[in-house]
Amino acid sequence: MAQIKNEIEYRRALERIDEILPLVHDDTPTTDKNYIELDLLSDLVEEYEDVHYPIAKPTLAETIKLRMYEMGLSPARLSALLNISPSTLNKFLAGKAEPSLQTARKMSQTLNISPAVVLGV
Repeated sequence: MAQIKNEIEYRRALERIDEILPLVHDDTPTTDKNYIELDLLSDLVEEYEDVHYPIAKPTLAETIKLRMYEMGLSPARLSALLNISPSTLNKFLAGKAEPSLQTARKMSQTLNISPAVVLGV
């Protein structure tokens, strides 16, 4: 199979996907030429993006902030839930400290964050 080699080819593939996308639906047969082309182009674009536009894993601080927002938690409320001081939470949020194993466990459970994310693995 061909490969997208540069940004011009990448942009053209995205344009072609935009053209084909309205023609393919959930009930489109997998033997349809538009379905096949869309499937192939999508794979090529994904491969190109994996190399040229990688998405970095979020930091623990970013993950905590997102979960606080999603759960409507203030820093004061979260520090109380985790049984840590507000200044300790601020250090986590600033990326200047990492939680102890006990705090990491509590954080994972309270915020429903994967232990691997909390522990940075």
